[in-house]
Amino acid sequence: MAHKIIKSLFLLLVLLNLVSNCAHAAPQVPCFFIFGDSLADNGNNNNLVTAAKANYRPYGIDFPDGTTGRFTNGRTTVDMIGELLGFNQSIPPFATARGRDILIGVNYASGAAGIRDESGRQLVPNNFLW
Repeated sequence: MAHKIIKSLFLLLVLLNLVSNCAHAAPQVPCFFIFGDSLADNGNNNNLVTAAKANYRPYGIDFPDGTTGRFTNGRTTVDMIGELLGFNQSIPPFATARGRDILIGVNYASGAAGIRDESGRQLVPNNFLW
């Protein structure tokens, strides 16, 4: 029994060491492009005509930059993956990416996005023409 506990603790320490080394390493890839929905959106919907927005409190209360348009109170999984890949900053949203920012990648994710034509239509005003 004690042998299994020691073995499990050893494996946990090895995994923690690997993860901590990855988070502080040089970038593992040259750029990072993201496609998705609200789980990965980091501000693309802020200036769109839609109710699918997250650029107000309480969204972002635990994020260093405050409310950015992420559909969470802190970082998204995409932010964490970017950190593990070695990026020093978050990948910018397509809506605000300019100039050399694009060279590290772009986040194209948009809340209420979907593969079907009717995805997100209930979040757009009735007088908006498609």
